[in-house]
Amino acid sequence: MTTYDLTRPLADGMPGYPGDPPVELREYASVDADGFRATELRLTTHSGTHVDAPAHTEPDGRSIDAFPPDAFRFDAVVLTLPVDAPREPITRDTLRDALDEAAPGLADAAEMLVLDTGWADHWGADRYHDHPYLTGDAAGWLAAAGFHVGLDAPSVDPTPTDRARPDEPAGLPAHHALLGAGRLVVENLAGLSALPDRVRLVAYPLPVADGDAAPARVVAEDTGGPEFRGE
Repeated sequence: MTTYDLTRPLADGMPGYPGDPPVELREYASVDADGFRATELRLTTHSGTHVDAPAHTEPDGRSIDAFPPDAFRFDAVVLTLPVDAPREPITRDTLRDALDEAAPGLADAAEMLVLDTGWADHWGADRYHDHPYLTGDAAGWLAAAGFHVGLDAPSVDPTPTDRARPDEPAGLPAHHALLGAGRLVVENLAGLSALPDRVRLVAYPLPVADGDAAPARVVAEDTGGPEFRGE
């Protein structure tokens, strides 16, 4: 079985969502001084590669620790959606056309759509926050179809920056559509261009008590065959 690590390493000063506290790593014990090494880690639940739980946006949504481990294993279809223009909306038609072209017939068996927009190439630059985003209609279609979502951007909704377009949706409509339907969202994925069309994606988050989200080690598994589990 071939595996692919899709995780952004947690590092001091790594890129984060605008306005969030920065990730900080501080050595508070060293081998020379204390006989062992230990590091203090400060971060938000949405730092780096992470999983959003319904509690992120829904008042009565399930917290990240309320899900069993098996809930974070997904039979996934990887859709390549190359985006050239910043802040481009991903519509329902865009997703349906991409599915029909790249993976006809696979949607019925998949549990997650992984969206490879190519925006991971801008990681670490200001441009990264001008990523493509799901329209509320597209997110609602995905939720109704039973899909969880993963993508190589910091959010399924537009991230506020000075370069926001006047016609962009306000608030978090894509989050509400997905998380409100009990779906999970995996953000800040890396290395998607190396994946085959069908993978088993494993995204085990830290079980933060009553957590709205949590950083996760996300790995894709290529089982070497065309079928998902149970097919």
